[in-house]
Amino acid sequence: MKAGRVKLNGEAVVLGDRVDLEDDVLTVDGVPLAIKPDLETHLVYKPTGVISTADDPQGRPTVVELVVSDTRLYPVGRLDADSEGLILVSNDGELTYRVTHPSFEVTKTYVVEVSGSPTPQAIKKLVDGVLLDDGPATAVSARILDSHDGRGLVEIVMGEGRNREVRRMLHGLGLPVTSLVRVAIGGLRDANLKPGGSRLLNAADIRKIFGK
Repeated sequence: MKAGRVKLNGEAVVLGDRVDLEDDVLTVDGVPLAIKPDLETHLVYKPTGVISTADDPQGRPTVVELVVSDTRLYPVGRLDADSEGLILVSNDGELTYRVTHPSFEVTKTYVVEVSGSPTPQAIKKLVDGVLLDDGPATAVSARILDSHDGRGLVEIVMGEGRNREVRRMLHGLGLPVTSLVRVAIGGLRDANLKPGGSRLLNAADIRKIFGK
């Protein structure tokens, strides 16, 4: 508090300030604290074929169904049905806003297998920008993890999440995607979480998302 790191609704907290659990937003180093006792955020490993919605009119399995909870939860952002990996499921509106809004710069990291041999020139284009039908798209960073026998493995860090953006970027470079896995949300990873698995996040996990 003395250092000004604790803020209430964007203003530095001073001794004696009171918090309204229903309406106030309390942050430490810009990371929202779950001050409401009924807030939950889960990390889920979404398998392919599972839809990133709370419910689906077509009866397809949803990512929310992978979490055991009595609370009504919603996906934070999206991950395509034919992609797999980490996604958040939460009822925390402030956290959802901060994770999904580009101004908070919460990156998403993907490991992508492509058909073809990625070159340093192609990787540079991912960072410099690839023109898509809905405008230019750029990666925060990209690197080749492996390349042999006409297939490649690329790690791509994105700062935004337009519909099928990574797939479209790579396809535009002549590198069609054969599999895509999201391996990190901000600084949060979990190599032990298996497809279909989930776990409830604690305060330390939330701070990792925001790089704190």
